[in-house]
This record gives sequence, structure tokens and C-alpha cells, in this order.
Amino acid sequence: MTLGLRADGRLVPPGGGRPAVRRRRAADPLPYLLVSPLAIFIIGLALIPAVFTIGAAFFRVDELDPPTRFIGLGNFVRLFQDDAITSSIGNTALYVLIGVVLSTVLGILFAVILQKPFLGRSALIAVLILPWALPGVVEGIIWVNIWDGNTGLLNSVLTTLHVIDHYQVFLGQNQLLTVFLTEVVQVWQITPLSTLLILAGLQNIPAEIYESASIDGASPWGAFWRLTLPLARPGITVAMVQAVIATLNVFDQPFVLNGAAATGSSVTMQTYFVTFQNLDFGEGYALSLLITIATLVISFIVLKLVYRPVEF
Repeated sequence: MTLGLRADGRLVPPGGGRPAVRRRRAADPLPYLLVSPLAIFIIGLALIPAVFTIGAAFFRVDELDPPTRFIGLGNFVRLFQDDAITSSIGNTALYVLIGVVLSTVLGILFAVILQKPFLGRSALIAVLILPWALPGVVEGIIWVNIWDGNTGLLNSVLTTLHVIDHYQVFLGQNQLLTVFLTEVVQVWQITPLSTLLILAGLQNIPAEIYESASIDGASPWGAFWRLTLPLARPGITVAMVQAVIATLNVFDQPFVLNGAAATGSSVTMQTYFVTFQNLDFGEGYALSLLITIATLVISFIVLKLVYRPVEF
């Protein structure tokens, strides 16, 4: 290749230094055609109803009090003046706290146990998935036979062991006990998914890291605390976020176990009661909007506090 020389002494490539013109490739429509059905599905079943809900939350939409009219923040004000809803907000906060903590701790424990191959590991994972695969209503019915105050398994075991001298009513009387026992049922459902998410993160950790730590004299607890937990943060974050979403929207378990009693009622249950029993759709839309905002905010906080990028 021959280089020319400019008047200022700089070398000039052949063609006078003009950059080569690249032809822009025509856009391939195939990827857009393949994605368009899913995009239309999401827009039709998620985005449009979401926009409608946001707008309707500021209107008085009541089949028993027509016509529909704009009331601004009136629906939200009435929500916080309703004792049943404020009580359900406190219950739901407990559901989230108990559910996220228990499912995350148990998920980490089970994931660490399943991290290394052993005989029967695949069968154990298959059994572990079963509670997650069951519908919430079915799980509630199963656990009714455990918590029941008349013929429940828990009462039978405790009386046999002489821990109690007569059968107790565990659900519906004490608020904290009702929320805790109800959330145990949901934790039983969501912990398998948390375990699998965390286990997927642990499987990405190279074995050489643990070998190096062992050579340097790290104890198993030290390796877990300084290696496993920090390197598993992405999986732990996803597990916590899905637990937040599940517990904030808990409905099946408290409804089946405790009915409409205020001692265990969740915000999602109140959304159902307000909207379809009281026929106050405007207030129901407002409560749904608050649940959505709370889910986004809490999930974002968990993401910022827990997640850290990991590179191997």
C-alpha cells in the first residue's frame, strides 16, 4: 500500500484520506415479526389494563352509586379510613417480613445442602419442587388438617407429647399467631423456588475458589460467610424479590385457612371484598394501584440493598 504526503508533512492513505463509505444494512423484519405476538399479548393483557386501572383509581366507580365521576384522591382517603383495610395492611406487612426472611434463609440452607452432588440428589430436588407446583388453595386445604382446632394433626401431636392438655384453636383468635401460621403455609410453597434460584447461583461458583480458600486455611463457616454468600448475591436477590411479590399478593392461604376474619386478612383479600362484594370498583382500583406501587418500591429497595454484580 502506497502512502501519500500532505503539505503539512502528514501521511495520507490512498484515496485522499476519505473514509470508506459503509452501506447501511437494511433492517431485517423477521425478529420484529417473531416478537410482535408476544408484544401484542403483553400490551393487550398487561399494559392497557394497568393504564385503565391507574385512571379509574381516581374516579368514583360504584354500581350501587352511579354515575361514574371524578373524585381525585377520594378513593385513597376512604381506603385509609376503613379499619378492615388498615388492619389488612398491617397483616400484609407481617406476611412480607416473615415470608421473605424465612424463605430466603431456608432457600440458602437447602441450596447449600444441594450444591454438591450426592446419591439421591435429583430425587430430592424433584420432591422439593412439589409444594411450589401445588395451587395455593390445595395447600391451604392440606394445612387446614394440620392447624384445625378440633381434629388437627398439630393438636394431636402436642397432646400426645403432653405439651398441651387439651386441643387449642390456633387460627383466628390471636393476630400474630394467625399471621405466622398462615405464612408458614406460603413459605412452604415459595421456598422451593427460592432454593432453585439460589442453587442456580451457587452452581456458577468455580470449585477452584473453594479449593484456594481451603488451602489458605479457611474453615467451612468462613468459606460460607466470605465466599458463598457474597458470590450468591444475584440469586439471593432474585429469590427475595419473588418472595416479596408472592407475600404482598397473598390471597389463597389466608382465605382458605381463616376465611374473611380480620385477624389474617391480607390487602389482596380486601381488594376482592371491596371490588366484588361491595361493588366499589373505584376503591378496588385504588387499592390495586397501591399494591402495585408497594411491590415495585419494596422490590427496588431489596434490589439496591442486596444485589451486587459478581464476576469470576
